[in-house]
Amino acid sequence: MSLLVDDLHVHYRTLSGDVQAVDGVSFGIADGEIMGLAGESGCGKSTLGNSLIALTGRMRYVAGTVELDGEELPIGVPDKMVPYRFRSVSLIPQYAMSALNPTRKIGKLTTELLRSRHVDPRAVLPEMVRRLELVQLSSDILDRYPIELSGGMKQRTVMVLSTLLNPSLLIADEITSALDVSTQKAVAEMLVEFRTRGFVKSMIVITHDLSILYQIADTIMIMYAGMMAERASANTIVAAPRHPYTKMLIASLPETGVRFDESRLAGIQGRPPSLLGPPRGCRFRERCPVAYERCAEVPPVIEVAPGHLVACWRAG
Repeated sequence: MSLLVDDLHVHYRTLSGDVQAVDGVSFGIADGEIMGLAGESGCGKSTLGNSLIALTGRMRYVAGTVELDGEELPIGVPDKMVPYRFRSVSLIPQYAMSALNPTRKIGKLTTELLRSRHVDPRAVLPEMVRRLELVQLSSDILDRYPIELSGGMKQRTVMVLSTLLNPSLLIADEITSALDVSTQKAVAEMLVEFRTRGFVKSMIVITHDLSILYQIADTIMIMYAGMMAERASANTIVAAPRHPYTKMLIASLPETGVRFDESRLAGIQGRPPSLLGPPRGCRFRERCPVAYERCAEVPPVIEVAPGHLVACWRAG
């Protein structure tokens, strides 16, 4: 097992109280596995990903453990996480195209990053050039400023920088959201190529786009209101989901060749609950078409089939 997360709780501090963005999430990722993390905006998926490498802004670690390759990560102590960042666990951040320092040329930025991790830039330069060529970028970009690169070029540059030290775990957060369709496909394929070539051991790909995950992920975990709703293989999530929320997410996706006047998309009525004071029991029950009295209690996560986990009283 490459990554093991157990009962993780991460909150956001606000003037009104703590927002329980990640509330008791547990999962594991095997060596070589790409796990997709999906759910609607505000479900906690980006918070979960970011908490595994750095607590930012008002994020507060509350409880839970995270083990990577058998070693517990001190995610609750930012200073102690420094030696692990980019070496053991790395991040392609959301809005990665804006992550590059506009006042530094790519080569200078790379040098500063490597030196901050006590790595000799001259020793890594040949591998840097090789990986740039792998993502169809020339070494000339090392002498360019980020503003001189297109959005897709910036995205691929950040991908190379994030994996240059061969981290065990790579977290890719919404890396295709601001790209055109053809570039999205290319970037998604590059992620798989990085895994295949051993640049990373395992990966978490965070997105609201289930079609992207279906193409590249081995497993998909669906989150709702800070908690896990369902986790299974990508094929199972798309073809045979068991949680009502997952079923409604899949039903809301358009189908190729189907006209609107033939089959209208089905939306999900209502809104997610506030995570300042989340309701008791199943957090989806106010929007769930099959909710009943027992849903006032928190549903356990049950294994309905090998590797298929569902947090729903109806799933059994």
